[in-house]
Amino acid sequence: MVTEQGNKKIYKYNMSFYYQSTIIYFAAFALYLLIRGEFVEDSFKLLTKDPIIYLFGVIVIYSIFSLLYNVYKNRHLEISNDQISFVNRFRSKSFSISDIKWIRISRKRKPSKKSLLRLVSIKLNSRRRLIVLRPSDYENSDELLTFFNELKARIDKIDV
Repeated sequence: MVTEQGNKKIYKYNMSFYYQSTIIYFAAFALYLLIRGEFVEDSFKLLTKDPIIYLFGVIVIYSIFSLLYNVYKNRHLEISNDQISFVNRFRSKSFSISDIKWIRISRKRKPSKKSLLRLVSIKLNSRRRLIVLRPSDYENSDELLTFFNELKARIDKIDV
C-alpha cells in the first residue's frame, strides 16, 4: 500500500512473509501435536517427552516474536521530490536525490518470469558504500521499481 502525505510517497515494508511463515509453522506444530497425541477413552493425552514438540514450539515462538518485532519496528520507505528516506520506529536515514551519482537495477533473468529478487543499487557522491534496495521487500514493488527506473533515466540524462 502506497500512502501519500503531501509530496511524499510512503512504501510500507512487506510483512506477508512473516505472517505466512508464522501460520505455516503453527499449523505444522498443531498437526504434529494431533498426530503424536493419544486418544484414550474419550480424552486426549499429549506426549511431552518428544523433543520434536519442543523444537516445533521454539520455532513457533521465535516466528511470533520476529513477526511482532517487525510490526513494532514499522519499517517504510519515504520518497519525496528531493530525498529518499529509510525510516523505522527508532531512526531515519535520508539521502538527497541530487547527491545520487548513479543507479543500477539488476536485470530480469527470463522475460517470461516475474523476478522477485531484483536489486536497486544506488551510489552516492558523499558515501563510499552502495545503498542496496530490494523493491520486492516493499508493498507495491512494481510501482517502486518504476520510480527507480524513472529516476535512473533522469540521472543518466543529467550526467550526459
